[in-house]
Amino acid sequence: MSEAATGSTAANGGSDPLEWQFLQCFGERTPGEEIQEADIISAVTFDHTGQHLATGDRGGRVVLFERVPTQAKAAGPDQRATPASRLSSFEYRYLTEFQSHEPEFDYLKSLEIEEKINKVKWCRTSCGSRMLLSTNDKTIKLWRVGDRKVCSLANFNFGDGSHNGWSIAAGNTGANGSAARQKLAASTEHRLKSAENLRMPKITGVEKIMQARCRRVFGNAHTYHINAISISSDQETFISSDDLRVNLWHLDHTNQSFNVVDIKPPNMEDLTEVITGADFHPSHCNLFAFSSSKGSIRVADMRSSALCDKSARSYEEAQATGSKSFFSEIISSVSDMKWSSDGRYILARDYMNLKLWDLNMESAPVVTYSVHEHLRAKLCDLYENDCIFDKFDCAISGNGQYVTTGSYNNFLKVTGRQGGPETIVEASRDPLRKRLQPQAKVSSRFGLNRGASKRLSTPAPAEQDAGNTDFSEKLLHLAWHPEANLIAAAASNSLYMFCAK
Repeated sequence: MSEAATGSTAANGGSDPLEWQFLQCFGERTPGEEIQEADIISAVTFDHTGQHLATGDRGGRVVLFERVPTQAKAAGPDQRATPASRLSSFEYRYLTEFQSHEPEFDYLKSLEIEEKINKVKWCRTSCGSRMLLSTNDKTIKLWRVGDRKVCSLANFNFGDGSHNGWSIAAGNTGANGSAARQKLAASTEHRLKSAENLRMPKITGVEKIMQARCRRVFGNAHTYHINAISISSDQETFISSDDLRVNLWHLDHTNQSFNVVDIKPPNMEDLTEVITGADFHPSHCNLFAFSSSKGSIRVADMRSSALCDKSARSYEEAQATGSKSFFSEIISSVSDMKWSSDGRYILARDYMNLKLWDLNMESAPVVTYSVHEHLRAKLCDLYENDCIFDKFDCAISGNGQYVTTGSYNNFLKVTGRQGGPETIVEASRDPLRKRLQPQAKVSSRFGLNRGASKRLSTPAPAEQDAGNTDFSEKLLHLAWHPEANLIAAAASNSLYMFCAK
């Protein structure tokens, strides 16, 4: 039985079609396994080299993976060995994890602050250390992850010489601890009658452990929930955005930030849109883009003015007359955006479509990719079960030739930048099993079928019908490797990787 998620993607400019294959999976669920809310992945990102991958989850944890040569890869307890025909030079292994954020409570506003990781971003360093930013709704933290040497000592001057006196002394408190220290002191005084009895402690072993240290905490600057962070190309500053403001920070200063975008009206009743994300230009540290709930993207230059919301260039597609409805603004809200590596294009995802904008054309996107058009008739049901508010990530390949985004049924959709046939890949270790095993269709409360069979290749029109969509399985978060055709996608608590040759 093949484990490949295979398909062909048409590309522009004579690019060869991509054949997608399953590569790896971390934390795959077993059938019937209950998923803990804290284990659901909420952020995925590669570093600029692609050597490291980071994920954040709703429990406030950050998990790191590193790329290893194929021959050095060992199958872990939740991994099966990859068949020889599927081996790739791009394989990853678990590196470490740490608790980035804890649940907090704002006593002034009587508001509970969740530990969920909203975004994770890698910093580029010249010293070879691993540094990254992580944020929850209110607080941004700078972490340094590196090796630490731990020495094992022996041959002490008390007891039988095999105990670590420091750990014993530090680990015992109160009456019992005091008695133990007095006993050790008496034993040491009895043994050390002369200099010949004095023993020099020895290092019996050295072990390297991976340790994460919080270097800086950037807080108390956002009234509303933080939805995005982005590091500038000079690696000295970064921006963070919430519903109404974008702040500029310096990585070395935690006590101040500069407000560069503020769309809060004098009267909150006049509020018509909110900021949904922000991202720095990949090569110009003075340029950044931010998106809004109206479906517009604005590109601002910090050299033009201190407050950039008025002078920003706006990229927005005009709606057809008479096409507005109750759901128009909800489905046009931009949930994610990414710059192309050359800074020429911006890829934006709303609920229904994926749009590619050229910086030289503000009136309309150069390409619009339909993602959920088959769900338009179900918008009322989606509104009632809150699925219409799902925020899907998007990604663009390192060479700018392909784009991808997630969908329901744990589907990953990939297409060429200039359009063409799309490839649909299911986030599963064994993607064929749901086709081979017949399952009964169970109607949900809103008439949306559960347990429908799925295909990997581009589905027929009948399979794209909303009746075959499982809205409990959604692929929200993903990232594209900066140099290779490799995609990391998070489906619930599982991280899947797919590669194309």
